Amino acid sequence: MDVHENVGENGEGHEEYEDAGLDARRARWTATGTGALLALVGLAASTLRLTGSAPALVPGAYAFGAAVCGLASVLGARGRTRRALWLLIAGVMVMALGDQFD
Repeated sequence: MDVHENVGENGEGHEEYEDAGLDARRARWTATGTGALLALVGLAASTLRLTGSAPALVPGAYAFGAAVCGLASVLGARGRTRRALWLLIAGVMVMALGDQFD
């Protein structure tokens, strides 16, 4: 990446990246892929817990967390990567909380 030093009117310098579009595309792909992967893992865990002797809250928490991660994947594909990141964190936290009830 090439970094250029730009000096503004008041003499303050700031850095500008030439590959900002590439960084944005990489962030969208990362958010989309991570969200889809966590959604699939959450659905698999929900299915496994549903067939076991776990309370009903546990597979429900995994399924809800997977749905939240799936929504994060959609938002990441649309370019809302910050919101997608926070939804991924929330989805994983819901899945972890549901696992505590087991």
